[in-house]
Amino acid sequence: MTESGIFWRAMRRMAYLDGLTQVANRRRFEQHLDTEWRRMARQKMPLSVILADIDYFKGFNDLYGHQAGDNCLRLVARTLSRAVKRPGDLVARYGGEEFAVILPNTDLKGAETVAEDIRCLVRDRRITHRSSATDTIVTMSLGVASCIPSADSTAANLLKRADTALYKAKNSGRDQVRLAEK
Repeated sequence: MTESGIFWRAMRRMAYLDGLTQVANRRRFEQHLDTEWRRMARQKMPLSVILADIDYFKGFNDLYGHQAGDNCLRLVARTLSRAVKRPGDLVARYGGEEFAVILPNTDLKGAETVAEDIRCLVRDRRITHRSSATDTIVTMSLGVASCIPSADSTAANLLKRADTALYKAKNSGRDQVRLAEK
């Protein structure tokens, strides 16, 4: 590969990866969601999205400091990446302490299983979090939505449903998975 090719590959990688966590960034997430939306619509197959939020992360940062917060985000990102195994699946940092997962060709039940695996794997990390009102370790709340993409729906609506489910998980005590209503 030429020096120019190496340079552009590095630039593309920087444009689509979150610098802190080394998972996809929001730009890459939106691009991948659009691609998979169109592909699943053509194939008439389900597409699922998981939105996940670290519980009481502001308190974590306030108590342990931003460097520890950054380390926590990196550990959580690695944990999510291990839970999501198929080539078409994507883990992204959606913003702050929020992560998103795209699961093409996965129905609601399958996505719920992945979300529950993520929740348990994060708990199993046993990252101390003394300022959490949920537990003494880092936990996550997750919202899951799924649909078969069509002209009658949008990717934005799928995300909105996942976000609503995430907020139900947070408002119901956190450290849990909630499914979007159909």
